[in-house]
Amino acid sequence: MTNKTPPPPILVPVDFSPHSEEALLFAADLAHRLDAPLIILHVVHDPGEAPGYYTQKNPEHPHRIADIAADMMADFINRIAKETPGQSNILQATTKLITGLPVTRILEVVEQCNPQMVIMGSKGRTGLTHLLLGSKAEQVVRLCPAPVTIIKKTDNKE
Repeated sequence: MTNKTPPPPILVPVDFSPHSEEALLFAADLAHRLDAPLIILHVVHDPGEAPGYYTQKNPEHPHRIADIAADMMADFINRIAKETPGQSNILQATTKLITGLPVTRILEVVEQCNPQMVIMGSKGRTGLTHLLLGSKAEQVVRLCPAPVTIIKKTDNKE
């Protein structure tokens, strides 16, 4: 009898936006179909870069940003799992919460866990804004040694 090696994981970095929610749903479905582990990653970034992003539920009792981000991650995952009961692997996923520059940290996690694929959401900026700023997703696509799939939030307008 041979021991079957489990497939490499699928890594999905999230920032709790609708774009990353779409990416998580896509990644969870793919992981389920491939019987692959799912890793959900959030990089806690410098509040100077995005002040007010990690809002506190109770400002009278201050908390560390990492603690607030951990609560946001749990709320994000639980809400999505509740709204999509067919995606039970979202609740069984490994979660990682690390601090730093998002692109750098995503690439470090890729080196550590050697995923078969990275799936990210993107706002899909175009034009001058895109040329001047670039995007975290584009930087990951250019620098990542693993395949990267970019998911854009779909509009359900008919």
